[in-house]
Amino acid sequence: MKQTTKSLLTLATVILFFTVLYFANKYLDPYKLIILTLCGINVVLGLSMNLINGFTGQFSLGHAGFMAVGAYTAALLTMPPEVKEMNWFAVPMWPPLHDLCWPFFLAVIMGGLVAAFFGFLIGIPVLRLRGDYLAIATLGFAEVIRVVIINVKPLTNGALGLKAIPVVTDVFWAWGAAVLTIFLMIRLINSSYGLALKSINSDEIAAEAMGVNLFYHKMLSFVLSSFLAGVGGALLGGLLGTVDPTMFTFLMTFNILLIVVLGGLGSITGSVIGAVFVTILMEWLRIVESPVDLGFVQIPGIPGMRMVIFSFLLVLVIIFYQQGLLGRRELTWEGIFNLLRQVQERFKKRNKDKSVPSSEVG
Repeated sequence: MKQTTKSLLTLATVILFFTVLYFANKYLDPYKLIILTLCGINVVLGLSMNLINGFTGQFSLGHAGFMAVGAYTAALLTMPPEVKEMNWFAVPMWPPLHDLCWPFFLAVIMGGLVAAFFGFLIGIPVLRLRGDYLAIATLGFAEVIRVVIINVKPLTNGALGLKAIPVVTDVFWAWGAAVLTIFLMIRLINSSYGLALKSINSDEIAAEAMGVNLFYHKMLSFVLSSFLAGVGGALLGGLLGTVDPTMFTFLMTFNILLIVVLGGLGSITGSVIGAVFVTILMEWLRIVESPVDLGFVQIPGIPGMRMVIFSFLLVLVIIFYQQGLLGRRELTWEGIFNLLRQVQERFKKRNKDKSVPSSEVG
């Protein structure tokens, strides 16, 4: 298939998808719109973690910290001065930030850049580690960031968090960022940098012997992953209208990790499918946390049961289906048309067999 044909098909698909989003935004109720918006945000977050964990093979668990940095940065830059005065009633706010009020787009980009800067600072020491040591170190840094947010009250309002953040994120913001992230990931993975990242994932010693600068490429992947996590955190804050330190615990990182593992480590398409699947299922499973009256028996709700089910699901995937839904495979136009061709050939063969009279078969 020619590249021009694939580009036109992709463009038509994107236009059709945003047309569907337009009608969804017009006719769906607010609850379903929030879930649809969360799906787009989780696509960004899932791809950001898959970049460092799946494609580069570095087991990082610091995403919640970078999300917190992005969320707080965007919130501080978009809140009007009167809202800031309402939030910082116990401790005076840091004066240089009092009168800042940026457009949401610039605030989201700045949230990603600040998160990328923190990723660069953290990556200098931790990216020299490997395996479980890297995971523990990044998890520790994420917890350090959360503790710092709690204690730097003039900047973050401490444990009280930030309220009345302008709610700007909608389905178009979330899925617009998701589509841009998918495009960025495709361009990166299919470039020479992507080949270098995959070689590091396969065998670091062999990659270094072939001239790949391990630290440079790991840092590139880690910083870009941090940037996308910061963008996702900024979008999440702009959707919920509030941020506080309790949002960005290890549980947040676990949710994103679940998306990546279920979709497939090293698969862009898998992360997209996994993000939509996990987001919808996580909302649907709220029924297990609420009391259920079946008429003849009442089942009490169990708080936290959703995460128990998801943890069990993750264990099952790791034991029985380690590659996830797609593994390292991608959903391409060639694969779609080949599948349609196979289905068509089987359908024709079945109709041909049915058309042969039983007397001729003998």
